[in-house]
Formats: sequence, structure tokens, C-alpha cells
Amino acid sequence: MSENTAIPLVVVFGLITILLIRSRDVRWWQALVIALFGVYIGQTPFLFTINSFVTWFLSGFTHT
Repeated sequence: MSENTAIPLVVVFGLITILLIRSRDVRWWQALVIALFGVYIGQTPFLFTINSFVTWFLSGFTHT
């Protein structure tokens, strides 16, 4: 994953995490967003698998 791709994802996941923490009400899908944020920040080897899944999932919304 290039730096140009990772930075916007980290910013988006970071903002969502901050908003969730402030609301003090975290559901399962919100915990998933926080976990994705941690993986993108950590740049773990598991990142490539997660990135492929996120790209596949998001491409479903833009598929024509």
C-alpha cells in the first residue's frame, strides 16, 4: 500500500474513532472501524489482506 493511499484512510478512521470515543457508545461495527484504524496505523503484515478486503468492499459501491 502506498503512502498516498494509507494517509487518507488513517485520517478517516482516526476521525471516526475520535467521534466514537466522545459519544461513549461503541457497537460491534464501530469496534471494527477502530480495529481497522489500528491496523492501518500499525502497518502490520496482516494489512495487505485487510486492505484487499476493504478495497473489494468499497469497489462494490463504485461499480457501474
